[in-house]
Amino acid sequence: MSLEILDLLLKSFWETCYMVAAATIISTLLGLPLGVILTVTRKGHILENAPLNSILGAVVNATRSTPFIILMVAIIPLTRLIVGSSIGTTAAIVPLTISAAPFIARIIESSLLEIDPGVIEAAQAMGASPLQIITKVLLPEALHSIVLGITLAIISLIGYSAMAGALGGGGLGDLAIRYGYQRFRVDIMIATVIVLIAQVQIVQSLGNSISKKLNKNKL
Repeated sequence: MSLEILDLLLKSFWETCYMVAAATIISTLLGLPLGVILTVTRKGHILENAPLNSILGAVVNATRSTPFIILMVAIIPLTRLIVGSSIGTTAAIVPLTISAAPFIARIIESSLLEIDPGVIEAAQAMGASPLQIITKVLLPEALHSIVLGITLAIISLIGYSAMAGALGGGGLGDLAIRYGYQRFRVDIMIATVIVLIAQVQIVQSLGNSISKKLNKNKL
């Protein structure tokens, strides 16, 4: 493989890292509060609100059920409005974020629902406010599970970023399409797949390690 191809591979790798990192941060900032609201507004929880829970749940489900490729095309006007273009790595962050935020919200909700209701009742008996229960009981207790969930979201985003490359999003997907597929370069396709697999393995290992450490600290 030539030095030029190695340079392209390295450039595409950092583009993928940039897209995934930015989308992960923004989608977590959006998905975390959304997941908390979905949890505490459920029937029988500390801030029960059935209408709000139903509306938010419907929006989250609708977004999650839309295939990423369709979502990316459908929100092109929104992407242009936010970043000024619908092509490139920065533009790809918009659909990646919109796709991942509802997924992370459900992950947060699932993690929080695993907490023993007795722990919440004990906090209420001691006079803790809903905000205190959320910040000092729910989130700390579920943190190790949340980390595993976000790790899963990052891995999904790596796959989505490769799909974004097919629509001009840049990154490893774009490299595989333009140089590997269109120019019949099997070596580039193989190299791209190897890099993607390595990324997933590293992310999963880090996520498992951090989650295990948090769980031990909690115990």
